[in-house]
Amino acid sequence: MTTLLSTFIVSLVLSLILTPLAGRLGTRYGALDAPDERKVHIRPLPRTGGLAILATFLLTLIISSFFNTNISNLLGLDRPIIFLLGGATICFGIGLFDDFHRLSPKVKFFFQIIAASVAYLGGIKIYGFDVFGSFFKVGFLSYFITIFWFVLFINAVNLVDGLDGLAGGIVLFASVVMVILAVLREEYLTALLFTALGGSVLGFLRYNFNPATVFLGDGGSYFLGYSIAGLSILGSVKSQLGAAILIPVLALGIPLLDTILSPVRRFVRGKGLFSPDKGHVHHRLLDMGFTAKKAVWLIYLISSVLCIAALIMVNIRDERAGLFLIVLGAGVIIFTSKLGYFEYIASDKIFGWFKDIGDEAGLSHGRRSFLSIQIDISKSKNFEEMWHNITHALEMLEFDSSTFYVNIQKKVGDPNARDRFDRRAIPYSKASVSMRKTPPEWHWARQSFNQKSSVSSRYLLRLELPLLGKDKTNLGTLLLLKDLRLNPLDDFALKRVEHLRRTVINTLEQLENN
Repeated sequence: MTTLLSTFIVSLVLSLILTPLAGRLGTRYGALDAPDERKVHIRPLPRTGGLAILATFLLTLIISSFFNTNISNLLGLDRPIIFLLGGATICFGIGLFDDFHRLSPKVKFFFQIIAASVAYLGGIKIYGFDVFGSFFKVGFLSYFITIFWFVLFINAVNLVDGLDGLAGGIVLFASVVMVILAVLREEYLTALLFTALGGSVLGFLRYNFNPATVFLGDGGSYFLGYSIAGLSILGSVKSQLGAAILIPVLALGIPLLDTILSPVRRFVRGKGLFSPDKGHVHHRLLDMGFTAKKAVWLIYLISSVLCIAALIMVNIRDERAGLFLIVLGAGVIIFTSKLGYFEYIASDKIFGWFKDIGDEAGLSHGRRSFLSIQIDISKSKNFEEMWHNITHALEMLEFDSSTFYVNIQKKVGDPNARDRFDRRAIPYSKASVSMRKTPPEWHWARQSFNQKSSVSSRYLLRLELPLLGKDKTNLGTLLLLKDLRLNPLDDFALKRVEHLRRTVINTLEQLENN
């Protein structure tokens, strides 16, 4: 215990000294976080606090190795530690580079996978799941599960780093609980590593808590997420995803939940999966009226409760563990609901989305039936047959009235040219209208529709569709009327109308060229 306490003091003191220096370095070389609509700070602040945490962590391990105690002697440059530190350096490096020069999400994601792969090659891997004493091997999936584990934690810490002291405080809670668990399990190397990490973060929080003077930056958040992921695997029983792994999962429960829901939220809203937004947990709390400090303290409270719950669950192996999980699950659902996350995955939205997919793929009966009418229109041999098929489509769409204006003219300058259609075969709405000056008109209406009383109604939907050919010539106009008091507009009516318009244009051009 003396070694752990000494290691903690060394890391704390070093962090208190190095963090201001790292901040000055960031200010000097332009690694600044400028305020914007997503940020709560009002002036540019350096993003190089992670540099101090990494330097403190490495220097603390070097100094601790000279303590010459049973615990400090466990520190050595064995293969897992070397590869873990190598991967952490890569992960920190790409994050630090991003702090100075903005990188695309794809590039950062690629290097996160590279860093996680380095740890995997060093033997820090998940071989299987240890569930209530039964071990289930994952075989060739080990690599993919391990990479997912690292990438999940890296981005979880990064996403939650939106309020002063938030990410660092959550990592500190996780480190403290991991130290306690490691000591109880007599895994002193893991305890020593998490002690060094916790002291480094605590010293940094002195300058990062509201009002902050320095930020973690992507370099710092990437390093902390990577370290939590790697050390938790290193500290579990022979790298089995068992009870020990439950600690960081629950300790970082809020950022992990945020990381999983963020892509879902962006996907549902039609945004890029990695595009920044103001929908994270801390943003939601601010929108609910919490101040930045109160939001951080609330998340601290929830994280500490989750840490205690994790310790309890690790030490119980009977049906109480299952009951405990149910209670925690219910709490997560309630918390998520209060934050308004379920508005993105509500049943009506999900059902509507699947309806859209089915309709777009042509799986729905309505889409297939309308496609059949489109085919009939396109196969029309004359104008009268085409109009007859168009009226079938309008009946299916539950429109009430339609007027079809046709504008097909003679070829100018060709004495042998003839009308593209025999205008004498086209019924006109007004027999006295001159064929030469006014385009032909076709009318259709439901028997129950009174156009005179409905034409000025506030509930009348009017769609005037120009029929433009490939060369932008005006072939005519299709006017549609619908009284919304009689029937509401179908979910896919407007999409069907556009399909109808294109089909009519293609058919007109085909008949014109015959």
